[in-house]
Amino acid sequence: MVPAIIAQVVVPRLASWCAVYTSDNSGPLRLVYLWHADEARIDGLRVQLDDMDVAAADTRVTSTVHLAESQVLAVPLTARGRSLGMMCLGRSDRFPDDVIQFAEDISRRAALAMDNARLYAQQAAANRALQRSLLPPNEPEVPGLDYGVIYEPAGEVNEVGGDFYDLFKAGDDSWRFAIGDVCGTGPEAAAVTGLARHTLRLLAREGYGVAAVLGRLNQAILEEGERARFLTLLHGDITPVESGLEVRLVSAGHPEALRLKPSGKVEAVTTPQSLLGVFHEVLFEADTIHLDHGDVLLAVTDGVTERRSGGRLLDDDGGLAKLLAECAGLSARAVAERIRRGAAEFASEPSADDLAIVVLRAR
Repeated sequence: MVPAIIAQVVVPRLASWCAVYTSDNSGPLRLVYLWHADEARIDGLRVQLDDMDVAAADTRVTSTVHLAESQVLAVPLTARGRSLGMMCLGRSDRFPDDVIQFAEDISRRAALAMDNARLYAQQAAANRALQRSLLPPNEPEVPGLDYGVIYEPAGEVNEVGGDFYDLFKAGDDSWRFAIGDVCGTGPEAAAVTGLARHTLRLLAREGYGVAAVLGRLNQAILEEGERARFLTLLHGDITPVESGLEVRLVSAGHPEALRLKPSGKVEAVTTPQSLLGVFHEVLFEADTIHLDHGDVLLAVTDGVTERRSGGRLLDDDGGLAKLLAECAGLSARAVAERIRRGAAEFASEPSADDLAIVVLRAR
């Protein structure tokens, strides 16, 4: 878009036409945008430019050449000491000194805008890759379990969110799940997210129960020192049984988990306990619940419960429980989507917080 804006700015104010060339990673120059005051002449001009030896132009200094009936002013696009390309201006008469000065000033500003856009895109791509690395590599098949998960980061694309979820095999007949929210965003939050997810998986495979896992994770976060971040976490294990699913879970400062019965009855099933990364001496205790066939367990981050519309939050007066009660009879994925849609529709403005939803349903 920057080359297009350059051409629109200089034509016809400074020149009859403008051609913008760029190069990627010091590669050859290529024409990326061409504009003429007389649009009917653009195709013919493009043919003439194909015959012009652009590569022979010095991309370090402003120079002039001739092309058919035009005098061409070639102005380098340079930012932070790196050549990004060249802006060529054409007009039938000589370029006055003040026009050359204007063109050089525009080229400096345009090159900086182009370089900023490239740096932003590179950072955004790197952070998207980092965000993907913090999510489960795969979703396992669990006997007797129908599940649905949703994760939506919010905010600028150059920020890595602090919400995460996980679902993984912990033993021959046991699976673990987690949903958490790290305070803040960016690399520091990503570091704690990565620490939490890998610690949960490692200790689960070593045979530690969910309460013991959270105690050790709490200590690991505190040992991060100044890099530590508060973390709310709901962590549980799932064991298939003949009558449904046995679930042991711990809620460390996290929004309460809700159970939905096929009748539409909704109840909280977790005991609030200390969030992680605050206190050294914390003992966690697991709650044990049973999910009969058709029961649904819902866990969300505060991107759902604290979704704001004016002075109201979605979960005021049990708003989340009411939303869940409308989901009786739905599949796990349908429940997750219904909760996501309810959060999105609660307010007209986009959410400023990440959102994660985990739904477990006993088949």
